[in-house]
Amino acid sequence: MTTAIARLDTRSLRAPLIRPWGPDVTDLTLVEVVVEDTDGAVGHGFSWTPTIGGHAVQALLDHDIRAFVLGRPADAVALWPDLWACLHEAGGSGITTIAMAGVDLALWDLAARRTGLGLVDLLGRRRAGTPAYGSGVNLHYPLDELVAQAERWVDAGFAGVKVKVGSPDLADDVRRIRAVRDTIGPDRFLAIDANQRWSLERAERAIAELAPFDLRWIEEPLRADDLPAHVALRERLARARVDVPIALGENVHTRYRFAEFLATGVVDVVQPNAVRVGGITPFREIAALAAEHDVEVAPHLLPDLSGQLALTLPHETLVESVEDASFAELGILAGPAPIVIEHGRARDTGRPGLGIEFAAD
Repeated sequence: MTTAIARLDTRSLRAPLIRPWGPDVTDLTLVEVVVEDTDGAVGHGFSWTPTIGGHAVQALLDHDIRAFVLGRPADAVALWPDLWACLHEAGGSGITTIAMAGVDLALWDLAARRTGLGLVDLLGRRRAGTPAYGSGVNLHYPLDELVAQAERWVDAGFAGVKVKVGSPDLADDVRRIRAVRDTIGPDRFLAIDANQRWSLERAERAIAELAPFDLRWIEEPLRADDLPAHVALRERLARARVDVPIALGENVHTRYRFAEFLATGVVDVVQPNAVRVGGITPFREIAALAAEHDVEVAPHLLPDLSGQLALTLPHETLVESVEDASFAELGILAGPAPIVIEHGRARDTGRPGLGIEFAAD
């Protein structure tokens, strides 16, 4: 018989970044969520956002979400649609789904601990390890620092890397991508990420000029919520016979929006962020949608969590490893990391539940 949720507590955390992601992104904000059921079992989850919105997320958890979930079944899959329906008036995504993720993750952690399993084995393990790639938030790096970072990724054994583009002068992007390709060689894959910086016309021109560097994908070339522009970009690239896969998803927050992008055939790699979409429950639904459309899944950030989810997906899945930005590298975990990346591959460490508990201080 499913127990009920008896307690929900939150704690705000700030994790300074070892390598700032830009002048205005120097730390990460997390909200730890602890759920206890009527049998006294406890689960640990979290919500996450770089810099912006953490106080609003915690307020939503402490007020509307706590009031709704207390006394309801401690079952993540059963709770999610009802909680989303309750919060939808305040917005169907964004702060609402980020806050929901804290509860969803805590309930999955609780369920795994009850069975004595780690998350991977609770969900259904498909493999022992999966490839990771080196990723950098590095558009602000001078060229020599960018090349040095690419060299570290090569030394770490990554089979591929991803770097930022979107410089004011396209010639600078070409120069930087050429230098990275020269550094990593022809046998490693190279992906690029524009972080929504381009207009449709700029994207068409930039992708055409960068395509000769044999790109694994171009990520977020346009505003993430502009589906018609993505349709137009696909048509323009096809007419120009430019074949570069399009990746997106870190700023798409619901399974309904993912379904729209998948149905129109404008995306080749979907990148759901397990927290931004609302937790493990909707992440799995999005992954199933992608499989129906034969589209690759490559989770966005959070390797401590997404690395575990990758081990449960039907096809081998790339895990994004942003340099010096995992929870373990940031030094905010109370115990060993649930995921380790060695020689370019991610594997779980068999920690119970999610294996993500934050240090008391």
